[in-house]
Amino acid sequence: MSDSWWKEAVVYQVYPSSFKDTNADGWGDIKGITSKLDYLQNLGIDILWCSPMYKSPQADMGYDISDYKAIDPIYGTNEDIDHLVSELKQRGMKLMMDLVVNHTSEEHAWFLESRSSKSNPKRSWYIWKDPKRDENGKPQPPNNWSQILGEANSAWTYDEKTDQYYLSLFTPEQPDLNWENPDVRAAVHDVMSFWLDKGACGYRMDVINLISKDQRFPDAEPSLGPDRKYHPGGKYFINGPRMHEFLQEIKHKVLEKYGAVTVGEMPGVSDVDEIIKTVKRGTGELSMIFIFDIVDIDNVLGKVRMTLQDWSVKDLRRIVSKWQKVMIEKDGWNSVFCENHDNPRSVSRYTDDSDEYRTYGATLLALMQTTLNGTLYVYQGEELGMRNFPKSWDPLKDYKDIEAINFWKKSLDLYGDNPEELTRQRKVLEKKARDHARTPMQWNAGPNAGFADEGVKPWMRVNDDYREVNAEKQLSDTSEGLSVWQFWQRGLANRKMHKDVFTYGDFEDVGAESEEVFAYVRTGKESGKWLVVLNFSGKEVRWEMPKGIEVQGWMAGNYTKGKPDKSLKDSVALHPWEGLLGRLV
Repeated sequence: MSDSWWKEAVVYQVYPSSFKDTNADGWGDIKGITSKLDYLQNLGIDILWCSPMYKSPQADMGYDISDYKAIDPIYGTNEDIDHLVSELKQRGMKLMMDLVVNHTSEEHAWFLESRSSKSNPKRSWYIWKDPKRDENGKPQPPNNWSQILGEANSAWTYDEKTDQYYLSLFTPEQPDLNWENPDVRAAVHDVMSFWLDKGACGYRMDVINLISKDQRFPDAEPSLGPDRKYHPGGKYFINGPRMHEFLQEIKHKVLEKYGAVTVGEMPGVSDVDEIIKTVKRGTGELSMIFIFDIVDIDNVLGKVRMTLQDWSVKDLRRIVSKWQKVMIEKDGWNSVFCENHDNPRSVSRYTDDSDEYRTYGATLLALMQTTLNGTLYVYQGEELGMRNFPKSWDPLKDYKDIEAINFWKKSLDLYGDNPEELTRQRKVLEKKARDHARTPMQWNAGPNAGFADEGVKPWMRVNDDYREVNAEKQLSDTSEGLSVWQFWQRGLANRKMHKDVFTYGDFEDVGAESEEVFAYVRTGKESGKWLVVLNFSGKEVRWEMPKGIEVQGWMAGNYTKGKPDKSLKDSVALHPWEGLLGRLV
């Protein structure tokens, strides 16, 4: 496996609206990002990935773009991006942009032309279909596909003026582009070149595996039950028939010219061969993709994201082990992550976010991620162990995300007279809402957590715990153990120091399958063998070391600053949510 700069890089995702406000409007901005580059460099970050900052009506927090070549005034200007790139370069860092080209905003000039008349040259830039008719002649959607961010609604939006429907898989404000049209593809290539010419190092590619649709547009199977009108149609647009062709075209016409790095957001795909075809060294179209098995671990299989089921450490072990081995054996490449802007906080989801165990839970996850093969992604606030906001927050007032709002409206409509079921739905919202990842960054214990000046109302409420959980406090922590931030900083430095092990090394899960412990060995060409032991439970556990495992010394753990004083043979006692890193003989 050949070394490559982006394989060894650590990527930090910024959600711009929530990172740092410098102009007192309650929204984070580009100057705010630039002001925190020293913080990120000190942490150990190499690439800054910013969620969309392009001009947008903000129907879906910037994922509805009305001008691909202009920065939205709420974030700043194109010149602010130039300055950001320059400041990153001075620190040896790079900028990754977010590419959202499955769909545009309904306010994009392309769509305004497209919807103006059936004869407009840009009509075919989007997906328009004649309606079906009910017995009264009333227009009905062309098929039964459901909207991704609100499955109670149709994925098609009716345009009264031209008496046709346009496909809008996510929301009516986000019409899907017609990638069958070569002019659309050429326009996307032009947009990509524009930002690469301005100094971007590559792209995170939003839902890029949805760009090719089955041109028959058949009805979906009624997977949500006979009482539902609309159903997920992913079978007909996830990794569609021409996806690889379109991605190869991007690779050869744009990416190769710049040596750009890419990470594809490709939900709904789990087929190993299909994924390797996308990311195989040399022949694949993309550098890597986000594999969502870990962040889908508590979804009900075959259902939508806003569902909840129990999961076990065995599930986690199976997922991690599978993809670590697959990418090593088949010459692909992993992305390593537990958080992003579309998922709740990892410490609340996978461990214990109580005051007693939050630090241990967050550092356990950090130890796992910093010791796995692939390019590592850290989401803003994850390095602080930021957690989900309290259950007491009002869904109708404090939640802002369109998915959460649609989910709760649907729940009230369906279960308003069923308190027991409504309570279950509320639990899903409290556990899984994307809003949890979007609260303002907690910089200090001052007003608005340092996100915005005193007296400014942030676009979204600050999490109530900011006086205890904030960057300033964690950077200067001198207590017996490391703060979450300090643990991440040490882990990232260790990862880079031993890249032959943790970035490029072999992987083997070890020990008997356990309800509590996940353990594995990483082996490098120069740095030898390392053992990682992770207690994913809130109880004291004794882990029996497998035959052939000889610990030379425990090098790090999340319960102490120095080297843990633990047994080197036979078995080792683990505290709740404790993680250990040891060198093997």
